[in-house]
Amino acid sequence: MESTAAYLERLRPEGGKRSSKRDLIVNVFLRQEGHLSAEDLVDLIRQEDQKISRATVYRTLQWMVDAGIARKVDFGEGRFRFEHSYRHPRHFHLICKTCNTSSEFLSSDIEALLEEVAAARHFAARQSVLQIYGTCEACRTGRRPPAAPVPTDVLFARDALRIAIATERSGLEFYARAARTTKNAHGRRVFRKLAEEEQEHLGTLERRYQALLAQHPELESWPTFLFFKGAANGLFAAGADELSRGVDDRQALRIGIRCERGSHRFFKRYGEQFEDSEGQRIFLEFADEERNHLDLLIREYRALAGRRTAKTRQAAAPRAKATRRAGAARKRGRP
Repeated sequence: MESTAAYLERLRPEGGKRSSKRDLIVNVFLRQEGHLSAEDLVDLIRQEDQKISRATVYRTLQWMVDAGIARKVDFGEGRFRFEHSYRHPRHFHLICKTCNTSSEFLSSDIEALLEEVAAARHFAARQSVLQIYGTCEACRTGRRPPAAPVPTDVLFARDALRIAIATERSGLEFYARAARTTKNAHGRRVFRKLAEEEQEHLGTLERRYQALLAQHPELESWPTFLFFKGAANGLFAAGADELSRGVDDRQALRIGIRCERGSHRFFKRYGEQFEDSEGQRIFLEFADEERNHLDLLIREYRALAGRRTAKTRQAAAPRAKATRRAGAARKRGRP
């Protein structure tokens, strides 16, 4: 995981000078969770160093925004608030106008749409901000949310694991069903091997999920943070349904290739869009696993095609030989 110092150096504008006061302000800011006003940060800095002026804090805040270290958000309070981006994935906000609280969520589906709109308008987007105003569940129903706060990066990791677990479960069902239905012995071994690997990966992910819950016992009581259209039931669910309708060995491999390719692209694409975090690592690790499975299926598909071609040639050889003999006999005038 990238250190704070390395993170700051990577984001420091070219030619930017180091400053002990600025470094103190940045490090105090990065230790905070949630959204701070400029005055909140001034109060925190004063606890560390009474000599640092309000103007220095304001200038450093603007420097952090320009450097991409801080994001500026407007909750409709008449003042801006700031949140850091270090190990804190890009996200959007739901803002309750009754109690003035905010909650966060992430959706790369929304980000993809925003990028599509910007590209269509030839607009060079620098930052995406989406804020939804309304009334929260607590204000509407009187049910209070969990008291203990959970850091956003932990919620992100939880939901990334949930999506990966759902995908492994659907993949396990797909390959187990393919192994039962395929008639080719070699293909059956390949599908069983993949089913075993899915089972092993599923166990690893579930243990990882339980370890995260052990660190944060209240984690499951918090609402979903990470939203992906079509990923909740696993990316192989549709493929498993296709197998149940009856397919031959080649079709089963094609469906598997399509599912693995889609899964690899999904986890790689979105993993690369996220900022440095545990959730990002989960997505990219899973993308690598899916790539290995995809390569195996492609090799098996090509081998199956090669075996079928060879069999076709072998079956055609006697007929071709008989045809040549009959042609030679006609030339000699014999019946």
